[in-house]
Amino acid sequence: MLDFNFRLEDGELLGLIGPNGAGKTTVFNLITGVYKPDEGNIIFSGRDITGLAPYTICQQGIARTFQNIRLFKDISVLDNVRIALHKDAPYGLLKTLLRTPGFFQGEIEINKKAHEYLQIFNLEDKAAEIASSLPYGEQRRLEIARALATKPTLLILDEPAAGMNPNETRELMDLIRWIRKDFGLSILLIEHDMSLVMGVCERIYVLDYGQVIAEGLPEEIRRNKRVIEAYLGEEVG
Repeated sequence: MLDFNFRLEDGELLGLIGPNGAGKTTVFNLITGVYKPDEGNIIFSGRDITGLAPYTICQQGIARTFQNIRLFKDISVLDNVRIALHKDAPYGLLKTLLRTPGFFQGEIEINKKAHEYLQIFNLEDKAAEIASSLPYGEQRRLEIARALATKPTLLILDEPAAGMNPNETRELMDLIRWIRKDFGLSILLIEHDMSLVMGVCERIYVLDYGQVIAEGLPEEIRRNKRVIEAYLGEEVG
């Protein structure tokens, strides 16, 4: 059973850690509407989003990535980002069916914005490639770019460093810091790589068997005896 209560401040970069099975991904799935809670409430920006459908929660300003990358693997890199941008398409069904000038102008704007996101994430030269052909690290960057294209105010990252080598992880740390600063949003991060968590998070919650066993600054978590016993095993260097 998950018994979890937490707060995330505007613009904060918050970490959520714990051993496998602690309930971390369940928290993400509840926030993003994949699961519906049996009890309790989820309040985001003053609105109760408890039990809303995932697409509605996305419209409210929450975007996420997944532990196992979920791209549209059989279409182009560009089209993966275009799909996200259609959330705010400047035309409706009628203009689409009639292929009005407004529809074509809207598509031009969406294409332009999609290329801008790819340029930001150094994927512009891969725009025409099939998403599944990208190396792992670039697929992860594409997934983040697609999430940001929905214009969230909260970005949820589920183990973004999974499968990355140390150099890729260091680059990811810089990317996460830059995203938070440049896009001006809040970030909630699940990650097993403690160098990443301790390096970027301003505050950390620790889950164990669905219960919060600690909350605090990275240095406080690093030295918390209960956390060390339940999860870290030793102090993080």
